[in-house]
Amino acid sequence: MTQPRPAVSRPAPFKRQEAQGERLVKRVMDVARCSRGDAENYITGGWVRVNGAVVELPGHRVSQETVELDPHASLLPQPPITIVLHKPPDFDALPDPLAGHMPASRLLTPQNRYRADPSGTRLLQQHFVDLAGVSPIEFGASGLVVFTKDWRVQRKLVEDAARVEHEVIVQVHGDVTEEALHGLNQSQVIDRRAMLAAKVSISSQPETQPGSPAVTGLRFALKGYYPGQIDELCYRAHLRIVAMKRIRVGRVMMAQLPLGQWRYLAAHEQF
Repeated sequence: MTQPRPAVSRPAPFKRQEAQGERLVKRVMDVARCSRGDAENYITGGWVRVNGAVVELPGHRVSQETVELDPHASLLPQPPITIVLHKPPDFDALPDPLAGHMPASRLLTPQNRYRADPSGTRLLQQHFVDLAGVSPIEFGASGLVVFTKDWRVQRKLVEDAARVEHEVIVQVHGDVTEEALHGLNQSQVIDRRAMLAAKVSISSQPETQPGSPAVTGLRFALKGYYPGQIDELCYRAHLRIVAMKRIRVGRVMMAQLPLGQWRYLAAHEQF
């Protein structure tokens, strides 16, 4: 005689939890009396506030919240933005996945925006998506690096890189003799590339710390700059680099931008 199977307690069937409220895009369609496409553009353009706070996600859920459309809202396309960052040492300007270093783009957060940003650009979350890094620099160096969504800036700094001058302040150990300085200013072949002659001058006289060799500041102005170039020039002049900071790319200066902070490129600035 077959024994009856013991009763087994089974979990109740899973019920999908219904999302609360309605999508923000639908509410904006009602508020602005506009099409779905226009409502999405208002939202992603940062023109919509939910309980006073800007929300840029069309799929954001609302129920009893107050939804307002900025009285200055515009459906005109947002101009492509460019961001300049004062990169600290040991961040990768153009990250190499194989190197495992921290990418400098991680510093591009609302909290790290320069408070005295003169551009007047409204901060939008979409500005941080699909940014292209267009200004490589040594991993251990600090200074100005550029991220952009503007194809004109990308073409200028990538395709026409040989025409763009970079200004870099380099601190070195070693005797910066007239002969060494003369050699630094000569056109040289590095990594099988014929380099344009750099313009190198002394930016600060040797300073000596107790128990340490003298440190001399050098100012490099060079076109077609790429990581490793200055290091090779200094090596050939028997100088050892202590620190490196890029303070200018083209006609854009880093100026008073604090370390680790960023700002938007102003409308009047060009590389």
